[in-house]
Amino acid sequence: MDIENMSSCNFRDSSLSKKTIGITAVLCLSMMLGGCSDDNSSSGPSSEDSAIQKMSIREKVGQMFFVRPEALDTSIHWNEYAELPDYKLQEVNKTMQAVNKDYPIGGMILYAHNIVDEKQLGKFIAEIKELNGSPLLAIDEEGGRVARIANNENFNVPKYESMAAIAKSGNPEDAYEAAFTIGSYVKKYGFDIDYAPVADVNTNPDNIVIGPRAFSDDPETAAKFVVSYLNGLESAGVIGTLKHFPGHGDVSTDTHYGYASTNKTWDEMLKCEMIPFKAGIKAGAQMIMTAHIAAPKVSGNDLPATLSSVILQDKLRDELGFDGVIVTDAMDMGAITKQFSNTEAAIKSIQAGVDVVLCSREFTQVFDAVVKAVEKGEIKESRIDESVKRILKLKKKK
Repeated sequence: MDIENMSSCNFRDSSLSKKTIGITAVLCLSMMLGGCSDDNSSSGPSSEDSAIQKMSIREKVGQMFFVRPEALDTSIHWNEYAELPDYKLQEVNKTMQAVNKDYPIGGMILYAHNIVDEKQLGKFIAEIKELNGSPLLAIDEEGGRVARIANNENFNVPKYESMAAIAKSGNPEDAYEAAFTIGSYVKKYGFDIDYAPVADVNTNPDNIVIGPRAFSDDPETAAKFVVSYLNGLESAGVIGTLKHFPGHGDVSTDTHYGYASTNKTWDEMLKCEMIPFKAGIKAGAQMIMTAHIAAPKVSGNDLPATLSSVILQDKLRDELGFDGVIVTDAMDMGAITKQFSNTEAAIKSIQAGVDVVLCSREFTQVFDAVVKAVEKGEIKESRIDESVKRILKLKKKK
């Protein structure tokens, strides 16, 4: 999902359409009660648990989908990422509102082709925040070549050559300052989440996806800069995201277009790829993004990490102790779509332990399939509740 072609609960609800009131009220109740509850208290259910009890299955499933704007406009049909900019979807239209009535969403990600200038972006984000599901707003704004705002000539914000260039100073404080700067303007425009920093270790010189987006080819150096960057975003009031677990830096093929794998064992990963992720988790990372790479010597099969319970549950959750939100890399990437149907991939990812399904193709069909899978018991409702609780906690912090 790194190639472009790819408030608070005050009730100013006169601006909200009626269809959004129900779930917005539930989510806002969760956020308001949160200040009065102790998640570790045994005196009663948490505010998130109370909110979840009031939500329908469709409302809960909707929280697990973060989508492109185009997903809600069912008149848009595309095959290649290069087609998306031609649609110029840069406002919430009537089709999106109608679809969203029955298909609530937990979040939305904007790409460069959805962004024109400050005026348009401010209006668009205000419209998105009124959608059913109280969506969080996300963006890829790493700095360097992946920066949807900074690389738009209509925005006067600082630009950075790359994360590798920042790390050349040897001073992690430079990463903090860059992230605080990026986080500050991202926050100003209304985004809640930045899908950054890249926590990959760039060990493979043939890697065409990561390269200078990573801080270093040395895991200890990368870890220090990753933590500083994460802290910079947090200081700016933006939720950061470590990516791409379990490490994209040693892979020479591009998951945007097809299958990719690593031959490393888990012990080898612990000595390299896991070092920045472990440091980021220790520093309080709230989100981690999966990579669509297979790691057969870890998982025992050729499933992408996004669909592997061994990698996500056994390794990330149980062994590394991460209890934040796991978000997939974009599910419309070739490493997924060339191996699995859209519905199969979404269901498998949720069964594997994913909390947020990002950019699923054929969104409404996939949404309905996940709801049906829950109703038939193919996905336990308790599995959905686990993810929704994490997402509501995240929303409470925005």
